[in-house]
Amino acid sequence: MQNIKVVFMGTPEFSVPVLEGLIENYDVIGVVTQPDKKVGRKQEIKFSSVKEVALKNNIKILQPEKIRTDYNSILELNPDIIITCAYGQIIPEEILNYPKYGCINVHASLLPKLRGGAPIHKSIIYGYDKTGITIMYMDKKMDSGDIISQEEIKIEDNFNTGVLHDKLSIIGKELLLKTLPHIISGDIKPVKQVEEEVTYAWNVSKEEEIIDFDKTTREVFNQIRGLNPFPGAYSILDDKVIKIYECRIGNNKSTNPGEIIEIYNDGIGVSTKDGEIIITKIKPFGKKMMDVKDYLNGIKDKKELLKKRFEDYERIKKSI
Repeated sequence: MQNIKVVFMGTPEFSVPVLEGLIENYDVIGVVTQPDKKVGRKQEIKFSSVKEVALKNNIKILQPEKIRTDYNSILELNPDIIITCAYGQIIPEEILNYPKYGCINVHASLLPKLRGGAPIHKSIIYGYDKTGITIMYMDKKMDSGDIISQEEIKIEDNFNTGVLHDKLSIIGKELLLKTLPHIISGDIKPVKQVEEEVTYAWNVSKEEEIIDFDKTTREVFNQIRGLNPFPGAYSILDDKVIKIYECRIGNNKSTNPGEIIEIYNDGIGVSTKDGEIIITKIKPFGKKMMDVKDYLNGIKDKKELLKKRFEDYERIKKSI
């Protein structure tokens, strides 16, 4: 273990492998994570994934409500380096300028592409053919610091956000551990981001969860897998919300997007702007997630489905 004092800042499950890698190799003296949340009907307290790891390893935990003003307890730990990964708050300059080796961020995109809070979702939704991990110095603007190292991964058609999330989390851990010794030794040549190439990945909005079948088949395909497993894409059928998690691209064509045009053994074919999307896994309102094959087994007259269509996107949008 290297005698470098590290403060780690992170919150969700994505950050866990990165933190665990640091614990195995460095002296992690503190963990900063978001405040505990009340969840569910019973409003039970839920710790962040990162806090759970810190508790297990007896590491000091700090959970400021607003780190912009409540940061002195972090500086009092006197870290040599601060490493962040999906923390969830803007880090003030007082922290950024403090550590000997700087503040380093592990970001889930190939910066300057996809700055922001949902780079994994948006890399799939926007139809990128690749993404990756960037290790970068932090500065006062969001995800705009100098790039230290990067590693890319091809986005396959069978990836959804859950799959890509897990792959990038491991890549982030491994790339950070390869990069840190060079940061500490000064054997690096950071590269400034090209502002003309910047794109953004803002957090997924409620509106972006609605499936617009007036879009191309490829766009609908990307949206559905880009929102799987969370928060889930959805439409409305028979006046009820139906979440759609898995699909494939079909070959039929129709001039009425949203119309159900084919019933398969394992799916429901729906018309898009330029073709057909075949829905294969859903969560009907008030029920558990299921394969469409099982859903169809519960329908006596499947031909009735061919008279139906999914609700118009604009109409759903007005109701949220």
